[in-house]
Amino acid sequence: MAMQPWFPDAKFGIFIHWGIYAVDGVQESWSFFEGDVPHDQYMAQRHRFTARHYAPEDWADLFARAGARYAVLTSRHHDGVSLWDTAEGDLNVVRHTPAGRDLVGPYATAMRERGIKVGLYYAHNDWNHPDYASTRYEGRPPEQENNPYAEVPKEEEDLAAWARYLAYRDGQVRELTTRFHPDLLWFDGEWERTEEQWRIKDLARLIRSQVPRCVLNARMLSEGDYATPEQGVPIEPPAGPWELCLTFNDSWGYRHHDHNYKSTGQLIRYFTETIGGGGNLLLSVGPKEDGTIPAEQVERLEGMGAWIARHAEAVYGTARGLPPGHHYGPSTLSADRRTLYLTVFDIPRGPIGVRGLRTPVRRVSVLGTGTALGHQVIGGLHEVPGVLWIDPPATEDLDEHATILAVELDGELDLYRGAGRF
Repeated sequence: MAMQPWFPDAKFGIFIHWGIYAVDGVQESWSFFEGDVPHDQYMAQRHRFTARHYAPEDWADLFARAGARYAVLTSRHHDGVSLWDTAEGDLNVVRHTPAGRDLVGPYATAMRERGIKVGLYYAHNDWNHPDYASTRYEGRPPEQENNPYAEVPKEEEDLAAWARYLAYRDGQVRELTTRFHPDLLWFDGEWERTEEQWRIKDLARLIRSQVPRCVLNARMLSEGDYATPEQGVPIEPPAGPWELCLTFNDSWGYRHHDHNYKSTGQLIRYFTETIGGGGNLLLSVGPKEDGTIPAEQVERLEGMGAWIARHAEAVYGTARGLPPGHHYGPSTLSADRRTLYLTVFDIPRGPIGVRGLRTPVRRVSVLGTGTALGHQVIGGLHEVPGVLWIDPPATEDLDEHATILAVELDGELDLYRGAGRF
């Protein structure tokens, strides 16, 4: 299926990790899986998960101000606790927490009212489901083998139980697609079984029978639409559509002791490097158990939104920019391939060089202020073009976090990528 055009044009999304784990601020699901928190203690958080200040309209307003074009909410993490009133199984916030209501529907409605595409995270695996640990995958990493929440010894496999589990998973996914009509489904947990065990192709057919234009991430394996690297901008970006998922600090969900926040400037660097490589940034907020987003995250989202608003032309609807070696920094390219947007992070000490540019330059200006910059091409021989040297912006034209230079070309971008004369 062809990629939906809204996704590569969106550039910025918000990942929302919210669940009972926010009560004590422990790691979502993994904390009991790896034995850091006793299972009973982890599950007891249900009794204090209130969502009493949950206002998805406020979330949507914040995300819109931040410049996000889509959001992804953890409808069910590996702990099996669903955020909607599922008819599949009994473990959900409606029946077993003081929140006592569906949290997914209001989220979807609020996002759509602000023009934000609706994404839902869903884990293939459920470490609390009685039928989940009924088979095993022999190819899993050794450090993840033999965990009783995930698998049983080979001789104890129960394929009938596994079939019941898949029916439960399919039933939940069917509820998500028919009730909430997501624009994107973000799967996780695929490493615990093979594609054949997961029956990925059957699951994809189920999804696309309900929401034909739903985008699927790569954790749907052969049926995924885009790659999903985590926590670090790839040195060599994937060739097709992709998305970097990233945390504000060191945690996906809310952890009260984690104050190791990236600065607004650092987040903008991640963002510009990601979109310069043709990807989207999916930045994870971790609401508290009451549904409020920590002030540090709000502040940074506001800062990112202000920067994006000043440089929207270089962000939305652009394509990946220059390959490494042409410019010292990320760049993007307009849809018509006639304007290059160069990112300059630091205060220039001299002219800014661009190598390998065959297309003549009509004008260079500072995005956001409109100030024109002098420029000239020096050198070059035969097929090797000279270097475009751009005069450095004045101090008053420099952005606090990242300055964008708009290089207007006299034709479509044409780059020299050769090695020169030997």
